[in-house]
Amino acid sequence: MNTRFGTFVPQGWRMDLVEIDDPIEQYEAMTRVALAAEQAGYDSIWVFDHFHTVPTPEIETCFEAWTITAALARDTSRINIGQMVTCNGYRNPALLAKIASTVDVLSHGRLYCGLGAGWYEHEWLAYGYGFPELRDRMRAFREACEIVIKMWTVEKATFAGEYHSVDGAINEPKGVQKPHIPLWLGGGGERVTLRLVAKLGNASNFGGKDLDEIEHKLGVLRSHCHDLGRDYDSLIRSSNMNIFLLEEGDDPEAATAKARGKNSYESFARDNFVATADEIAVHVQKRLDLGINYVITSFPRVAYDHTMMQRFAAEVMPRFL
Repeated sequence: MNTRFGTFVPQGWRMDLVEIDDPIEQYEAMTRVALAAEQAGYDSIWVFDHFHTVPTPEIETCFEAWTITAALARDTSRINIGQMVTCNGYRNPALLAKIASTVDVLSHGRLYCGLGAGWYEHEWLAYGYGFPELRDRMRAFREACEIVIKMWTVEKATFAGEYHSVDGAINEPKGVQKPHIPLWLGGGGERVTLRLVAKLGNASNFGGKDLDEIEHKLGVLRSHCHDLGRDYDSLIRSSNMNIFLLEEGDDPEAATAKARGKNSYESFARDNFVATADEIAVHVQKRLDLGINYVITSFPRVAYDHTMMQRFAAEVMPRFL
């Protein structure tokens, strides 16, 4: 499987649209990034499924994930579109499967459907969902995966679980991708999530900077695939990289000043790869050597300046395609 690359568009969750006042123009800025990513040759664009901003909830724009997934699908023409990842607690899984099927059709088969158990507690509580214990969220997530796959593959979906159920649910059309829409499962839980990836998923994400953790989790997934008779090599195994792309000769602390704001350089560098194109390529290769085959990037201030995203596509991606 060849290495593919995706990138996040700015939707507000990371306070990445705050320099634009008009919400219409905020949306258009997001669309411009999506179109630039498509033109640059990325395989996919990604959005988060959140309602409140991070690191703290602010009175700022945060566009809803599935609405913009659908809208960006019509704004673009070739690039795939995914969510990192849909929170199972925010939508009934049968409804999610129906929404995803519709988006797959309207995108002409360009949807990646991400699904996870959810974690952002104050957001759950603020929107009235409660916040079940982790045990319950994980069991509900496992049931949801079963239901989503059934909704995409059988004429009438039936499932009776402790948390979710469907009884003869009809979902037409089911989408256009075969055998069904790719299901990306979020989270690194070794007993439940990674086993679900091996059983039902098409892709999993293995985080960012910790190579030892990535290697360990990949080993766990490989073991589950062996136990369940699943072809490990058929799965997409992705890693996220927050990138600040330096020009040769740049002083890292000075170059990142505007992007990091009030944060120290040390703090910024812990969460981002601050490096030249050659150095970034080395970081990418280390992930590929472990078994990663899909890299999802994000770039600071991309809503206002596409340069780093375009430079990565021109200077780094061709080395791995």
